[in-house]
Amino acid sequence: MVRNIRLFIAYDGTNYLGFQIQPKGPTIQGLLQEILTQVLGHKVKVRSAGRTDAGVHALCQVAHFLTTSDKSLETIYRALNGLLPRDISVWQVEEVDLKFHPQRDALWKTYQYYIYNNPERNPLLRLYSWWIPEKLDVEAMRACLPEISGTRDFASFRKAGTDIKTTVRTMYAVDLKWSPAIEGLLIFEITGKGFLRYMVRNLVGALVEVGRGRLTVSEFKEIMEARDRRLAPPPAPPQGLILKHIEYKEIEVLGRYPQERRTLVYF
Repeated sequence: MVRNIRLFIAYDGTNYLGFQIQPKGPTIQGLLQEILTQVLGHKVKVRSAGRTDAGVHALCQVAHFLTTSDKSLETIYRALNGLLPRDISVWQVEEVDLKFHPQRDALWKTYQYYIYNNPERNPLLRLYSWWIPEKLDVEAMRACLPEISGTRDFASFRKAGTDIKTTVRTMYAVDLKWSPAIEGLLIFEITGKGFLRYMVRNLVGALVEVGRGRLTVSEFKEIMEARDRRLAPPPAPPQGLILKHIEYKEIEVLGRYPQERRTLVYF
């Protein structure tokens, strides 16, 4: 009997070339498939809700695989967490309906980008934020957010050279706020139906230029409307980006380990 197993995964992406398998170098998908193949006794193909690029982190990546093994969810959970390196954690394992697909069935995704805006470096944040020592005009950055919210053409903020059918995406919520826990930590949070490659990092790169006074709010709007990647600033570095949450409609869950539904919390 074929079973559909859903994984909820968190990882520190510092040492990886992203989620998706690459010709050379370690990836999250590669490690998961290698361990699952060893544990289940047959070749396993892991598919995720979306790729994260090299150096990008995840608090809630969702993936699935099909198996004919009758090994329990607890066995799969314990084997994965026992054999994976310490910078990857599978925090929930579920058996779900065979129709479930982590990418097609996602209702929305939430990303956060962390900017450490302080004259002095914080060594403990270096792997999880973009350090900007000069003072940013946060109100000017916030004035750009209405240009991002809603259904927009994000062609100016896609990865250069990508060939896709449409660059129109719908953003349900966009916010820029100070962390209540860490002084000087600025959090850009965006929730949408789907995202282009590098889109969040490219948006943050442009917002920071507004904050630095190198772009005006009007110029940010003009870049958005031009639909031309060449006009936008370089992307923000990857280490500040975290895939925070993926929301799904309610589906039939045939089993879960651990049995209580879990979530993880970050800053």
